[in-house]
Amino acid sequence: MAGIKKEYDVIIIGAGPSGIFCAYELMRRKPDLKVLMLEKGRSIERRVCPKRKTKVCVGCKPCSITTGFAGAGAFSDGKLSLSPEVGGTLPEILGYEKAEELIREADEIYLKFGADEKVYGLEDMEAIDEIRAKSIRANLKLIECPIRHLGTEEGYKIYARLQKHLEENRVEIRFMTMVQNILMEKGRAVGVVTEKGETFYAAEIVAGVGREGSEWFSHICKEHGIETQNGTVDVGVRVEVRDEIMKELNEKLYEAKLVYYTPTFDDKVRVFCTNPSGEVATEYYEGGLAVVNGHAYKSKERKTKNTNFALLVSKNFTEPFKSPIEYGKQIAQLGNMLCDGKILVQRYGDFRRGRRTTAERLVRNNLIPTLKDAVPGDLSLVFPHRIMVDIDEMIQALDKVTPGIASDETLLYGVEVKFYSNKVVTTKEFETNIKGLRVMGDGAAITRGLQQASANGLYTARCIMDRMEEKG
Repeated sequence: MAGIKKEYDVIIIGAGPSGIFCAYELMRRKPDLKVLMLEKGRSIERRVCPKRKTKVCVGCKPCSITTGFAGAGAFSDGKLSLSPEVGGTLPEILGYEKAEELIREADEIYLKFGADEKVYGLEDMEAIDEIRAKSIRANLKLIECPIRHLGTEEGYKIYARLQKHLEENRVEIRFMTMVQNILMEKGRAVGVVTEKGETFYAAEIVAGVGREGSEWFSHICKEHGIETQNGTVDVGVRVEVRDEIMKELNEKLYEAKLVYYTPTFDDKVRVFCTNPSGEVATEYYEGGLAVVNGHAYKSKERKTKNTNFALLVSKNFTEPFKSPIEYGKQIAQLGNMLCDGKILVQRYGDFRRGRRTTAERLVRNNLIPTLKDAVPGDLSLVFPHRIMVDIDEMIQALDKVTPGIASDETLLYGVEVKFYSNKVVTTKEFETNIKGLRVMGDGAAITRGLQQASANGLYTARCIMDRMEEKG
């Protein structure tokens, strides 16, 4: 493959939601465009995780959970947040009304490809008002956000249809193709070179690498002088309780978006990615790093009796700190070290008492862990004291809204961490200080969820088309 040199109109790095929707819109606007999409992972039909059957990670390279067509979103719970207030910074960049319009357009595309028409959070406003009142009394902010739930298995089917659509519309997608570097000429991005030695040129390069590719893109930014700002580090635990404890929130909101500023340190802690009747899962990143996540399925046969959700502490650092990804990885690696590369689990009662959860105490728990290979342990050996206090105070506040969260038997899995790159500085057209290079999605710390990433892709495509039309 070495020595190949081809020219395209647009090159998209990454086949996550932002890349998919960017390619979709480009081909809708101008079907004769030459668009190349490069993805380090596999096509969606080949994204198979052996651990789902064997319960043992075999170290696939690259990992099919975090890479491949649709990115980590293909195996996520598949929740589409339909409010601009959730999932990224598009309202800050484009304005609230424009972000709302783009989210609505992205939602229509998901519906076109088979998304469930049901939206949570719009019915029984009297019950939602009562939940909000309880939240206010506990100093929690309930963010109103309608949710469209795809479900892990249905989301997979929807993205499979989108992949087929792009291929049928002559988008050239090269899987198992890692971009090594971005080519520059006279301070302008002009192409990419892959690890296979292939060279591709285009007038427009768009990087939508997702969280999994954020570390790689950070190195690219340093090498080429792409302007960035310190990003946020989100680190915390995945909480697991019985469905009965979360029944009201699950039925009325599906995913309650709750934010808390802790009394001791005034740190922001948020509820993220709730999975009713779901299961806790492990995600593996490059180098074998194991972090915790959660899923929920649409089919009744795959539902469990437990609900899981993340509690994430948001940390913003100032100079001279420049390594948010490395900071998050260091904490996750410490957890992996204590558990031989697996996920640590601790009962909340043991967490509060400062003692290690033992296999014996875990077995006698009424609440049965859905992550079967999680290792009983002590999160205080992993997290800094400040994060431990933040998590404890958030759980105590949540208990006032949905009593039972602070039960001794509640399970805490660590570490959950969201790897956001240092935020890339862009114009409103999402172009970096390097001409011809645009960025979008989670890997550039512009978005934090499927829906805003998808909307970001649509808008970026339109900016590209506007420039092409200006040039004639």
